[in-house]
Amino acid sequence: MLHDEAMENITSFLPQIKIFESLPAEIIREIEQLVTRSNTYKLSKNSILQTPDNERNGLFFVIAGKLRFYKTNSAGKQHTVCILSEGGMFGEVETFSLGTRGTYVETMEDSIVFSIPTEQFEPLLGKYPELSLRFLSDISKRLRAQEELVEKLVFRDLRGKVLYFLNRLSQKFGIEENGYWKIDIPLTHQELANMIGATREAVSLTLQELSNEGILVTSRRMVMIHIEKAMKELD
Repeated sequence: MLHDEAMENITSFLPQIKIFESLPAEIIREIEQLVTRSNTYKLSKNSILQTPDNERNGLFFVIAGKLRFYKTNSAGKQHTVCILSEGGMFGEVETFSLGTRGTYVETMEDSIVFSIPTEQFEPLLGKYPELSLRFLSDISKRLRAQEELVEKLVFRDLRGKVLYFLNRLSQKFGIEENGYWKIDIPLTHQELANMIGATREAVSLTLQELSNEGILVTSRRMVMIHIEKAMKELD
């Protein structure tokens, strides 16, 4: 259970969530009133928040940590759909779907997640049109990004897929450092293979090849992408 101080930190963080940025204070106050211990989850690393057989309704916001969304095929092989970090949003309500149906949701590190039940959120959408417009805009951006991802992963060779996906991760989680994008999240070769639908062995060989060429620097918990060399190849 979260302490009062932690609950206050969550309410102070809400205006920083991108979809709530610059919304009128009246809307933010109503959303803050929905923050309770019963709908706030403090999760340890590798906790399963959702399975396809136990889907959660409502909207969820990542206050701290990182979550991985993945699906499995009939053979049990995992395919990572996306990774969300602090400020990320997911979930399903009657009016909007944020593409999490049929997925597992697992924490990649200790995380805090706040949820708004459907029956509490739907009235806010009807009451505040500007909030509905924010969600429509966010869904449109997600669809465009997903279409681009599918196109790139279908038509590129494995080398191109690896570079493209790492570049996408760098845009979300990267820190620029001495001409590199540093992705400071633990990402195994198997997890990267799951994300792009390849075998671990093939991905390991490709990563080694890119490392030998100075395009990547890899370690157990971090990947660094040489910005100029990667952009030249991806263009």
